[in-house]
Amino acid sequence: MTAARTSAPTTTAAKAPAITATGLRKSYGDKLVLDGIDLDIAEGSVFALLGPNGAGKTTTVEILSTLLRTDAGSARIAGHDLARDTEAIRSVIGVTGQFSAVDNLLTAEENLLLMADLHHLDRREGRRRATELLRRFELSDVTGKTAATFSGGMRRKLDLAMTLVGDPRIIFLDEPTTGLDPRSRRTMWDIIRGLVADEGVTIFLTTQYLEEADQLAGRIAVLDHGRLIAEGTADELKQLIPGGHIRVRFADSRALEAAAGIFGIAARDEESLTLRIPGDGSLPSLRAVLDALEATGVAAESLTVHTPDLDDVFLTLTGQPRPATTAAAAAAVPPKENV
Repeated sequence: MTAARTSAPTTTAAKAPAITATGLRKSYGDKLVLDGIDLDIAEGSVFALLGPNGAGKTTTVEILSTLLRTDAGSARIAGHDLARDTEAIRSVIGVTGQFSAVDNLLTAEENLLLMADLHHLDRREGRRRATELLRRFELSDVTGKTAATFSGGMRRKLDLAMTLVGDPRIIFLDEPTTGLDPRSRRTMWDIIRGLVADEGVTIFLTTQYLEEADQLAGRIAVLDHGRLIAEGTADELKQLIPGGHIRVRFADSRALEAAAGIFGIAARDEESLTLRIPGDGSLPSLRAVLDALEATGVAAESLTVHTPDLDDVFLTLTGQPRPATTAAAAAAVPPKENV
């Protein structure tokens, strides 16, 4: 916490949510894509929406960014009503889609200046903003080169820089690092962290990379068959999934046999000379295992702890058969006009 914030009054009002949504629904013919989702996303945070292909992630982004009408439900973006204040919402958001909006025939600078013109910035401010963004995204050396010559990572950085020309307070990033190599992906992560930490920007992130959500997001929601089936911090989601264990390896079968007598519920693997002892990975559970081994004089060669990760969460929670809900059934819910 900085000194300035330490000296500030402690009775300041809580910040309004950056994004709220209630009962968002969307169908295409008889295909129900979104089945009444609710969202509450804090200002100045990273929120990640996970889900398999076809779960409704991009549809959610398109609705909240005013690109697509809802069939029912309501939402507020930066305090503006989605149904009535479309232009006000568009003035405070930015969208970086799955596919780059970069014009290959223009240079890096020309792409940014084009965005400045679209945001009705005057020439001097547009050039100042373009120069600043080229520097921030480490693209100053390729200012005059056409985007067609850029690598995938450079194109994604330029694409995000173009989104920032309008100085948005909320940014929708729809799978922003798809196809990038690990180094370029981590560069994008650093840029996203900086936007939140340094400028208080709110990031709505959809991603196929579970490590990305784990690294960046304060809160994560899992979307499947158009429904939110889980939401929380990464740690909270991991705690939903059983399967944590302590894996203990022994030097010989005699030690393994002795240890198996101590931990009756452990799963024994004779070939690898290991026991899998159920545990949540906490220090108390680990200490209890070590204390039990020491008290009985059984020596272990190695010990490792496994706790469920977001891969486990994703694979366990998603891919189940769709509930018996169709667009026709959803049509029984009176639609609310929205944008």
